Order: sequence, then structure tokens, then C-alpha cells
Amino acid sequence: MYNNKTEVHVNFGEQFTIQIKRLGINGEGIGYYERKLVFVPGALPGEKVLVEVVEDLKNFIRATLVNVVVKSKDRVSPVDNYANQVGGFELENLAYPAQLAFKRDIIRDSLEKYQPTGYRKFKLLPTIGMDDPTGYRNKATFQIREDRHGNVIAGLYKTRSHEVVGLKTSALQYPLTMKVMRAIVSMIQDLKIPVYNEEKNAGIIKTVVVRAAVATNEVQVTFITQSKKLLKKHQLVERIHAELPEVVSIMQNINPGKTSMIWGDETIHIDGREKITEILNDLKFELSARAFLQVNPTMTSVLYKEAFKALELTGKEKLVDAYSGVGTIGLSVANQVREVRGMDTIKDAVDDANANSIRNGIMNTLYEVGEAEKLLPLWIEDGWKPTALIVDPPRTGLADTLIDTILDIVPKKFVYISCNPSTLARDLVKLTQKYNVEYIQSVDLIPQTARCECVVKFKKK
Repeated sequence: MYNNKTEVHVNFGEQFTIQIKRLGINGEGIGYYERKLVFVPGALPGEKVLVEVVEDLKNFIRATLVNVVVKSKDRVSPVDNYANQVGGFELENLAYPAQLAFKRDIIRDSLEKYQPTGYRKFKLLPTIGMDDPTGYRNKATFQIREDRHGNVIAGLYKTRSHEVVGLKTSALQYPLTMKVMRAIVSMIQDLKIPVYNEEKNAGIIKTVVVRAAVATNEVQVTFITQSKKLLKKHQLVERIHAELPEVVSIMQNINPGKTSMIWGDETIHIDGREKITEILNDLKFELSARAFLQVNPTMTSVLYKEAFKALELTGKEKLVDAYSGVGTIGLSVANQVREVRGMDTIKDAVDDANANSIRNGIMNTLYEVGEAEKLLPLWIEDGWKPTALIVDPPRTGLADTLIDTILDIVPKKFVYISCNPSTLARDLVKLTQKYNVEYIQSVDLIPQTARCECVVKFKKK
């Protein structure tokens, strides 16, 4: 990388024109000003843009897009007018075919950075996308605040700030989630329930989470509050019953104080059922308020189908479903293997997985609470050795100790589902000691964002 002998400095508010060379891992345009990196959200490769400096750091400059002087052929009008103000809409001004190509390129760039064995020969398959890449998000997690006029708003934080941008519409949300969210905001306003003020660390309702089960159209509403006290709770419940028959579950989560975490440790059942039912791959899954489920049910089915295809199952496998959550992966494939064993560190998720197994009449699964790297050796000591493994870790990737365990037991069939190409490429450095990568199939689980999911098919060396 170029090393400046004379450091480049720019002032806040200074404007200049640059050429955008590529997109960064977070979907921002990247260019250079006097050979210093400049990150510009909303700018696209090939464009000449006028930018304004927001922050000048030692190795790079953050800037906002003022004007596009020369447009990319792939630039489109974003479907949401606040697309470049808040997170989660980073690529809305990029044509969808170009979004799909970008997601494959992110994987290639990550491999170039970490250079696992044989990476230049890895087959990177074209990204599988959606026919209609809108209206897919089954959950809305919106901050609740008052605007300067005293109106209650629900929305997301403005990029790199704690200012909430009110979202009355969102083309990416499943429409039912926005209908319920708008109605809940009106109720909070009408009933004059105090909402959170971050500066004063005062008020009651911080966040509202609306989750819809797309297959059943059941909705769960969770109020995340500063304390257990929820003023006018009974009137609120009555209004929800009267105006929103889709809402079958009302919950409260307590998260006191100033914190970057959305959820607190304690969840209280207010009214209706404690869980809603979603159907995925013809199986019923009961979802508690904090249970993890991918935000795009349509493409989750596609992702799992690709993972199972990569496993090349014969029906004889003893399969480990690591980072199992509520069991969506393991239960979806249980009828194609001899036995499934899964694990997760969150007890509620494991309880849900075992309950979901019974609910669907699946008798060849076992889910336990614990870390994969600790449970796997115990199972092997007891004489149960897996012949197939599927991992779907969080964005932090695989724990080093789990990689060591995998390299010790070397299951013949192994598939890695990744939601972060960077940590995937890092993990591949060690995994390619004993496995070859046959291919990497990217899947667009979260369209219009820079997030990329992929399935890695391994072959034992």
C-alpha cells in the first residue's frame, strides 16, 4: 500500500472531486484524494463525485456525497428516500444485478486478504438472488423517540450517530410489520406513554420489535423498556386487541440504562401467546421474542437447500448442527440423515429446538446447551462420532477451539454457512490444512444491503 511521506490533511466541511474505484465491505464507495483513502456512502464504482469531508483520520477520510458529476450505468433511484441516511439500505441505489456481482466480489476480496491455501482456484459461483428484492424483512426493530415537535417516531439511527430517523415506510419490510409498527406508534402517542430520551436517560419505551411469521401472518410485538413499569399497559393491550387482530403475542423486555445492546436479560409475557408460529421447509417453528430467525424466510429456504445439496447426503449420516439456534437447519434435514445432534449456548434456543422437534414429530434429533468445541469431544468420548458437520456461526466466525476440534475429527462431509466473508476467509486459513474448498455459493439473504451469506462445500484431503 502507498506510504505517504507527506501526510495529507483535510478540514471538516472541505469539498473536492474524486473518482470512485470500488465498493468497500460495508457498501460505501472508495476513492483516493492525493493517494489517501476516502470512504463515501452512496457513491458507486466508476462515478466521479463531489464529496464533503466529515472526518479526517490518520489513514483515511470519511466524506458525504454532495453531487454525482459522472453517473454509473448501474445507478438507480433508491426505493426508500432515506436510503443513504440510515444503515440497512446501503445498496438501494445500485442496480440489483450489480448488487449480486458485488457480493461475490466481497468474498473474492476477503480471500485475497487472508490467502488460505489454494484460494485462487476456489470456484466462486454467481450469487443467487431474489425475483423481487423488496418486502422481505420479517422483523422490524425500531427505536422509539420524540421528534422536536413532540411527535412520537419509530425508526433507525442515522449513520454514525444517535439521532433517530423516523421511518413511516420501508420498502424492505414485510408490509404487515410496518402496518403494525405505525399503529403502535399512534397508540403510544394517543395514550401519552413516555418514550425514551437518551440524553436524559429518562422515559419508558426505548424500542419496539414487531416480528411477523410470514407463513401464518401471526405477529408478535415486544416493548423494550427502561424498567418493568409500563404506564397504561392495559389501555395499550385493549387498543392492540381492537385494532390489530394479527397481533397474537405481546411481550415486554427490560433493558435499563444507556447501552448499545437492544435487548435486556429479562422478558415478561404481557398478553396473548408467548410465541408465534412460522413455517419453514414445511416444518412448524415456535418463536419466542428473543429467538433468532433469519429476516428473509424465502431466501433462508434457498440457503438451506444449497447447504444440504453441498452435503450430498445418503441417509446414513450422523450430522452435527453447530450454532443450531431454534433448530431450523437440523430439523429441516433430519429426514435425510440417520441422526442430528445440535448445540447452542443460549438455553432458550435449545429448549425451542427440542420443542420444535417434538412438535414436528421428528424423533432422530438431540439438542444440548453448550459450546460445540466442548460438546463434540464429549460425544466422541461416549462413542458417538459424527460423519457430517454443518456450521452456521455468528459474524465473528468459528471459535479457534472449534476449528481445532474439526481438524482433529475431520468429518468426511463438511459445510460452512457464513454471514461474514472476512471471518470466513480467516477461518479457511486453518481449515484448508485438511480440507479443499470445492466451491463457494453466495446467496443474497439481505438484498439492498452489503451483507453477504454463502455456503462453502469442503472436500477432505
